[in-house]
Amino acid sequence: MTTVSTAPFPHATRAWTALVLGVAAQTAGTVFVTTPAFLIPLLHAERGLSLAQAGLLAAAPTMGMVLTLIAWGALADRVGEKWVIAGGLALTSLAALGAAVSPGYLSLGVFLLLGGAASASTNSASGKVVVGWFPKDRRGLAMGIRQMAQPLGVTVAAVTVPSIASAGGIGTALIVPLALTAVLAVACAIGIVNPPRPAATVTGERPRNPYRSSGFLWRIHAVSVLLVVPQFTLSTFGLVWLVTELRVPALAAGILVGSAQFVGAVGRIGVGVLSDRVASRVRPLRWVAVSACVVMLLLAAVGGAGWLLGAIVLVIAMTVTVADNGLAFTSVAEMSGAAWSGRALGVQNTGQFVAASAVGPLVGALIGLVGFPLAFLVVAACPALAVPLVPRVEAEKDHL
Repeated sequence: MTTVSTAPFPHATRAWTALVLGVAAQTAGTVFVTTPAFLIPLLHAERGLSLAQAGLLAAAPTMGMVLTLIAWGALADRVGEKWVIAGGLALTSLAALGAAVSPGYLSLGVFLLLGGAASASTNSASGKVVVGWFPKDRRGLAMGIRQMAQPLGVTVAAVTVPSIASAGGIGTALIVPLALTAVLAVACAIGIVNPPRPAATVTGERPRNPYRSSGFLWRIHAVSVLLVVPQFTLSTFGLVWLVTELRVPALAAGILVGSAQFVGAVGRIGVGVLSDRVASRVRPLRWVAVSACVVMLLLAAVGGAGWLLGAIVLVIAMTVTVADNGLAFTSVAEMSGAAWSGRALGVQNTGQFVAASAVGPLVGALIGLVGFPLAFLVVAACPALAVPLVPRVEAEKDHL
């Protein structure tokens, strides 16, 4: 076991500034992407949409992200991270405005799709800028903090969107992501500085393709795809489960889900620090996969045991199922190197969001067919399949 260095490192101020703004930027993008999931109770109970239909609408932003993640990553590799992040957030705010004034579900879905496509800029570029500024023995911590953005974004959406939508409708609820993305677009344009680029990139020398040297990246991508299924199952349908199955009031359920996401965000930091201390990303990743399988099985078993036990298990499950992202992202960035990390992180995100896009309609339909307990049981198979796919050794070489 190694210890985490506490000594100052070069460019620490720029590194921490990039980290803070990167977290804030992706949090704002995540608020936009996850807002439709917290409109599901309104769409289902009051507007008459089926869970599968509402889930399809909620999946529209992630479908948009899938279309552009690799392209945003390639652009960040070529021109740098600053303007990719700032420009993407500005476009997301315009899409949020269009969604807020949409007259029907079709146009709403189109703007959600476009906003998701724009917000994908923060996913690839914010991870790349953080890894680019931090030394290797602090990347687990830094990426753990950076990976707080997704659960923090879900937290913000969970505690604001249900009550605002109930009081003012869908358009009013979309003002939240609109304001956040607009403000952060300006802040990132001012505050982010691109990390130094490798000499090969500057001189035009063609960098080595990390996908041809081993199967490490492909295995990490596959593991992440499988582990995203329980994560998005709970972030999309956890609130519905609490309200419809456990009879928890909508406001209390939203606060509970938001609290669970916040606990999960803190947990990502702990797992990142653990990976720095054990000098391994893949060992903690395997532990998380095993734990995700266990908690989904517990959720399948506790539905009839009362709201308190169900709520406790849900908080634990939502904490565990978001813990893998920082580990996987750091592994991908370290293996791919600065010249390829934008594209590799784009591939990483694309695989995850392809799975996430399918979770809404498919798991929604599965819940409608067999109920929540059996659906959770089926979802538990995904992390079980991920366990043997986790590589046994670290990436051969750190190229950053």
